Amino acid sequence: MRTLPQHTKYLATLMLIACSFTATAEEKFKVCADPLNPPYSTKNKDGFENKIAELFARELGQTLEYTWLPQRLGFIRNTLNAPLKDTDVDSNEYKCDIVMGVPEGYDLTLTTTPYYRSTYVLLIAKGRGWDNITDASQLIDLPLQRQQALKIAMFDRGPGTTWMQKNDLLDQGIPYQSMSGDSENNIAMQIEKDLKAKKIDMVILWGPMASYVASQSPKNSYLMIPMKSTPDVKFDFAIAMGVRKGDKARKEMLDKLIADKADKIQSIIAGYHVPLLPLSKEAVHEDKD
Repeated sequence: MRTLPQHTKYLATLMLIACSFTATAEEKFKVCADPLNPPYSTKNKDGFENKIAELFARELGQTLEYTWLPQRLGFIRNTLNAPLKDTDVDSNEYKCDIVMGVPEGYDLTLTTTPYYRSTYVLLIAKGRGWDNITDASQLIDLPLQRQQALKIAMFDRGPGTTWMQKNDLLDQGIPYQSMSGDSENNIAMQIEKDLKAKKIDMVILWGPMASYVASQSPKNSYLMIPMKSTPDVKFDFAIAMGVRKGDKARKEMLDKLIADKADKIQSIIAGYHVPLLPLSKEAVHEDKD
């Protein structure tokens, strides 16, 4: 008996999983995304989540389709869980089917196996008297007069603010909202502008966002120091894709793609200079092609 080539086996598996979808759904790879959220997604489709979505749609032979909505409160309710209007109520079609980036185990969706892990970093603008900082703990031990000169962006929530609170640095914080509601700037874009304007000198920021901020200035304009997780404050997180709860067939299809295209996915993300940490052994698979 002949053994099927590996690539043929791979396509056959995907086709079997996809058989549970309707004919209409099979033709489209429907992504829920923020139209202005670099480096993840933009309406110009130049974010790394856009590139991964393109890769997956191409592998499935599907047309990539977006439902655009700013990623604010109610995002999942108004995209992933929103039925299509003017369609048969029994069609089980929704505005979109996949959110390309959610925390592993996110409680509003069913999540795939994670496809990358990153960490918060301390991002410091060079040339402002802080170039000798090599570890965030040094900020805690600064002389009082020096510590009072700190200008650190501080968000309404997140591990960076928790860390600042635990280390008595809140008085040096410049407050920002995690979700600004600004239709022209996401938070990474606002931080980048304010760093350049010297309103702030540093920020504890999620790795992908920090990489975007750094990419908007000449090389070596910033120090990027990874934050270290402790039992009290967790800074590193694994990121997965989200589908509707109960949509197990689509999750299995995405899990298969994540496993078999792992190298290409990592290459795409690395191209955006995102600080990456190793995934667990269960999530690491070799690209088959």
